[in-house]
Amino acid sequence: MRKQNMTRDWIATARTLSEALPYLQRYTGAVVVVKFGGNAMGDDEAMAQFARDIVLMRQVGVNPVVVHGGGPMINEMLGRLNIESSFVRGKRVTDQAVVEVVEMVLTGRVNKRIVQAIMEEGGRAVGLSGKDDNLMVCEPDDPELGFVGRPVEMNAQVLTDLFESNIIPVVAPVGTGRDGHQTYNVNGDTAAGAIAGALKADRLLLLTDVAGVKDSTGEVVTEMTPEDVQEMIQNGTIAGGMIPKTETALKAIDAGVRGVVIIDGRVSNACLLELFTEHGSGSMIRPSDLPPRES
Repeated sequence: MRKQNMTRDWIATARTLSEALPYLQRYTGAVVVVKFGGNAMGDDEAMAQFARDIVLMRQVGVNPVVVHGGGPMINEMLGRLNIESSFVRGKRVTDQAVVEVVEMVLTGRVNKRIVQAIMEEGGRAVGLSGKDDNLMVCEPDDPELGFVGRPVEMNAQVLTDLFESNIIPVVAPVGTGRDGHQTYNVNGDTAAGAIAGALKADRLLLLTDVAGVKDSTGEVVTEMTPEDVQEMIQNGTIAGGMIPKTETALKAIDAGVRGVVIIDGRVSNACLLELFTEHGSGSMIRPSDLPPRES
């Protein structure tokens, strides 16, 4: 009986691989930017599984870019150093002391942990921040927030150079000022959207701790156009923390990204389900002139 069960499992695996072929072909050479964050960053097994998915994407010809956050780790370090930190409209007020901790934690601790996880799964990865090669030049986002940056100039050449060497870029959302001296803390979703736009990415995947965008009945909406999103924001269906994510999606699409998907990062192999299966995963926001789940 055990052997029969194993045989059925192998057959199911083979069928899954066969059904994935059109999607593997469709994404060969495509750029996919993945915003990684949430609970998975603090869990070793979830981190390893995410790294395996990213390595598999690179192995089958996708050019993935990982952009990460690290809010809980920043909070922990600020607490250790007895540095007070406050929030305005959900964004961290960032003075000089805070921005130094943000850079230290994101570029030194979180970034290198993700790079190491990818390498442990057999991939090649390089960690960098938005300051490297002026990848992300910023201006202040809001005077109340201090050194919180809004990307205004992007130099994506450093990322395309890494693609050519089969290396996976892992980007910490820390930017530089126009003067080249000031460091800016950039929201992870905002950074991922700006990078995806600069690369004209095929997909921007925003991994979250929720199932996706929900309608007024609480059901996940699998596909939306920018017009749908704007209407849902105006009527209050999209609210709270989902507003900035969907606004990031709209800006990315305006910049030339072919589709943005808000995905539940708690689901196993969420990125692979979105890219390489017929039904996809989460909530896709796509330009109005593209057909649903276009191939």
